[in-house]
Amino acid sequence: MKQVIGVLSCFILVLSCAKKTDDLMQVSGNIDGLKKGVLYLQHVEDSVLVTVDSLALRGDGIFSFEQRLESPELFYLYLKKAHDKTINDHITFFGEPGEIIINSTWDQFETQAKINGSKSHKEYAEYLQMINDFNKRDLELAQAAFSETDSLKVDSIEVLAERNFVGRYRYLLNFGLTHPNSHVTPYIALTDGMEANPIYLDSIHGILSEEVANSKYGKALGNYLKRSEE
Repeated sequence: MKQVIGVLSCFILVLSCAKKTDDLMQVSGNIDGLKKGVLYLQHVEDSVLVTVDSLALRGDGIFSFEQRLESPELFYLYLKKAHDKTINDHITFFGEPGEIIINSTWDQFETQAKINGSKSHKEYAEYLQMINDFNKRDLELAQAAFSETDSLKVDSIEVLAERNFVGRYRYLLNFGLTHPNSHVTPYIALTDGMEANPIYLDSIHGILSEEVANSKYGKALGNYLKRSEE
């Protein structure tokens, strides 16, 4: 009987340990060249940017954070450097349970960031790369229209700008419809899809996997659609 109780106790302990690590995000890495500063791990909670942990760095840029998650979500690493007022100080990444490695440099903290270990972030980076291409095209067309004096050419540029606008939304909706298992999908629908017809957002919400639909952003998208029907 004692052996049975011992085996059951071990089994319960294993399950308990597994549960504790299933939702744990571990973020670590190195900020090359950093001698002194404070690194903050932040996320948005109720529309407010909140610091969930911080670490004073002295002598080197090696860091490590642990954070339990309800579901994958967007996080920020904010580096406050001693005696430095540069604005290149935030790294945005999609966090999820597991080990995530982020390496960068002190002087190009944001632009030189290398992020590995997060499947959600890889999907988010894929989405952002294409959206950035649309945004660059918007800027090019706006500059061309500003410097153009021929009204017919301005009209042609405006047509191209409208096509680019529509193309960006088509890409967003296509990404959502082809990534029903991605936690990135409801996030981009909420942040970049507000001008889209709610019917299209409802189509995206309707094909989300059960896990994603019940996640932080999945629930938020569902609540937004309910409010839009009122």
